[in-house]
Amino acid sequence: MGPHPGRVGRRQAVTELGRRPATLSVERLRTIAQVWDNLVRIPVLGRRVGLDALVGIIPGVGDLAGGAIGLYGLLTAARLGVGPAVLLRMLLNIGIDTVIGFVPLLGDIFDLGWKSNTRNLSLVEAWLADPHRVRLSSATVLIAVGVTVLLLLAGMAWLVTKLVELAF
Repeated sequence: MGPHPGRVGRRQAVTELGRRPATLSVERLRTIAQVWDNLVRIPVLGRRVGLDALVGIIPGVGDLAGGAIGLYGLLTAARLGVGPAVLLRMLLNIGIDTVIGFVPLLGDIFDLGWKSNTRNLSLVEAWLADPHRVRLSSATVLIAVGVTVLLLLAGMAWLVTKLVELAF
């Protein structure tokens, strides 16, 4: 037996309005990017800033709020079926924004240029248009980051070894 004739399911109602759930999710991500990254224009700088930069002035609290909003966008992307490599790249964008945001003054300046929600929106839109290309570019970025981290760790281990040798 099918659904009750007088009731319309959410998915069906959305389709009847001419909008697919994916479209609504992307619109939510656009709204988040607009509000958190590009809400107002600063005339002197010729740049747009959003709540991320404004709330980020409050030490700790603003950066955690921005990170939480970013994670909501990440979950939305996961519900859309975005692949793991792209989700990890999105998480990297959120992590960079959140970690550097904790550094006083530097984090506030960094928020003027690093707009993780806008970057993540672009990744989701590109993935919806061409999943294979975005998966490959995301995997390449993640591999490059991984190799860089390993090289940094190896360099630090080497440096510690040399310092210990000098001390003894």
